[in-house]
Amino acid sequence: MERADVVVIGAGPAGLATAGALRHHGIGSIVLEREDIGSSWRKHYDRLHLHTVRWLSHLPGYKMPARYGRWVSRDHVVEYLENYVAAHNLDVRSGVEADTIERTGGDWVVRTNDADFAAPRVVIATGYNKHQHLPDWPGLDTFTGDLVHSGNYKNPEPYVGKRVLVVGTGNSSAEIVVDLIEGGAGHVMMSVRRSPTVLLREANGVPGQVLGVILRPMPEPVMNKLWPVLQKNVVGDLTKYGMPEPAPNAYTRFLREDVTPILDVGLVDMLKQGKVEIVAAVEGFEADEVLLADGSRVQADAVIAGTGFTRGLEPLVGHLGLIAEGPQGRPNVHGPVTHPDAPGIHFIGYTNPVSGMFREIAIDARRLAKAIAKARASEPAARAA
Repeated sequence: MERADVVVIGAGPAGLATAGALRHHGIGSIVLEREDIGSSWRKHYDRLHLHTVRWLSHLPGYKMPARYGRWVSRDHVVEYLENYVAAHNLDVRSGVEADTIERTGGDWVVRTNDADFAAPRVVIATGYNKHQHLPDWPGLDTFTGDLVHSGNYKNPEPYVGKRVLVVGTGNSSAEIVVDLIEGGAGHVMMSVRRSPTVLLREANGVPGQVLGVILRPMPEPVMNKLWPVLQKNVVGDLTKYGMPEPAPNAYTRFLREDVTPILDVGLVDMLKQGKVEIVAAVEGFEADEVLLADGSRVQADAVIAGTGFTRGLEPLVGHLGLIAEGPQGRPNVHGPVTHPDAPGIHFIGYTNPVSGMFREIAIDARRLAKAIAKARASEPAARAA
């Protein structure tokens, strides 16, 4: 069994940011990664760029190079994470998958497919989007077209000239719709269950993230009233182009149910040009047809399901009572705070804030590392007493 001051599970942005912030306090860590550094980013679709501006997306202790441009590409994110590891001389163990965590004496023991690792503190950063979620639609096994989860979509090349239905209204779905249209798909449809809030990634040279940073402290009721006003003034009335009327309390749904706003990179223009058809929610499949909630049917050569992800924390910490109730499967503590029944186990990267995930990861990593350093400093005094 190998022992460390801190074991970090996950070598994505959150895990690496934590390890880098711990270095600032002179604390070493072992980072366990089941695949490779930034593995989830390596799998994203080709055209993906951060929806947060570069200068608000640095991780602790290492800035993103200016050559990455204003909106950082998928490949540059991967490069940045690799360089981040090198810059901080982090101990990343690739190909090591954590199976479960157990308490042994004063340590937590992380059981893996390779070896066991013991530490008084464990930081879990396995990712907000660990496992793909695909609904159990009736008749799915009869569908004669191609169906992939949005997490497996790469580029529009396989869909040239085809009728494609994109399910969902998250940022990935919205950008895939644009990618398909620009890439030569024959006809693109977008299935909408609940109308999304649509804001611009950038307006008049100001990144939408800046507005998110300013508005984040606002009370929930205020934000519920403000979001529809912002959408109407920024992108206009989208109901005339087929998008349903915005649902009430959108900010509450964002906080409780992960219903994120679309930071538009082209969908609004495609809607206004009549290049994308909005259809109702998917209810099932039958041969080459997709059955919709309004009773209609559409034919599709392919379906791309932007139906979300799950956190997948149950095998790791479900037995410790650290998962909050609800379908999101989020931890019930976050950042520097640990649960009274599991002191020393931290979580990071399981929020999806309007102010930008990379920015908030950096803030949380610094706070978490400071809390660990403070706790370590008090331990000798506690033992002496």
